[in-house]
Amino acid sequence: MDVSENDNNVVTEVAAAMEIDGNEDVNKDTNNGETILVSSSTIAATISVSLHPLVILNVSEHWTRIRAQECVQNGNNAQQQQQPQTKVFGALIGKQKGRNIEIMNSFELKSDIIDNAPVVDMDFYRSKEAQFKQVFAEMELLGWYTNGDSANKNDMIIHKQMVEINENCLCLKLNPLSRHTGLPIKIYESIIDMVACAPTMLFVEVPYTLATEEAERIVLDHMARMTSTSHNGENVNSVVTEHLRVQHSAVKMLRDRIKLILDFVKDVKNKNIPANHEILREILNLCHRLPLISSDTFNEDFYIQCNDVALITYLGTLTKCTNSINQYANKFNVLLDRTGRRSFLSLY
Repeated sequence: MDVSENDNNVVTEVAAAMEIDGNEDVNKDTNNGETILVSSSTIAATISVSLHPLVILNVSEHWTRIRAQECVQNGNNAQQQQQPQTKVFGALIGKQKGRNIEIMNSFELKSDIIDNAPVVDMDFYRSKEAQFKQVFAEMELLGWYTNGDSANKNDMIIHKQMVEINENCLCLKLNPLSRHTGLPIKIYESIIDMVACAPTMLFVEVPYTLATEEAERIVLDHMARMTSTSHNGENVNSVVTEHLRVQHSAVKMLRDRIKLILDFVKDVKNKNIPANHEILREILNLCHRLPLISSDTFNEDFYIQCNDVALITYLGTLTKCTNSINQYANKFNVLLDRTGRRSFLSLY
């Protein structure tokens, strides 16, 4: 009896699995009906994705800037509506611990169109990755981003290129033209599934949560309030704006009072007004309460700090110039190689 019950349980589980496979819905690309790209089957989420608002701001700013540049180049007219949609690409970086993924930052990527298919510039990616590694050594590539509504054939082409760098790559799509009240963001992970008796890479949408830090919350509050419309005839200001406004008012008041004292002392010195010894004594006591900033120790520390800041700025400028010269040398070598001659021009 126990064996038969176990067999029945196994048969029930197999039947349930077959029913799930039979109900699996696989969508096709709207641009190419023969290419199966997105799997909309109900699959339990195997990863936990946390998305920082900084990434959303970076993607939105990237698309807005490229869109504005195209509008200036092509002219903001009625024919612009017939132009192809602006496409941007970038890399997502962050931290991953097991199946917990935290997307914390992003940077732009360059791509070219070869045979009507987008191709990522890997040399540019490696250069940007090396730069970010110097500042964010603990972060790694987690995926890539683009704009649009749902995944299509070109997204899969880009995704297969990024999978060569990270096999567990994620795809983030932001739809800046969406009219929905929620976040127009979708995050996909790729799986290998059998479609038409052939292994096929498919996109599966995964849920995500927003993770914010204190600095991000301050920035978001400032941006949301500064871009909001006036409320009851008065502008809505953020906490940062109010704090800076109070500091500005205090400094302005201090400046006005110092100017008033200085004008009084000048008038007394020029004998335009009679001297008031009581006020002069209060001014002298106030001057004695100020910190001593004319000592040799202060001057030495001040000049050391100024030299450090100037040195850092100078080093940053040298780094940019060196990078530009290095890129020029690489392009010069490539040009000579194409003409059949070899060049050994190098910086290092």
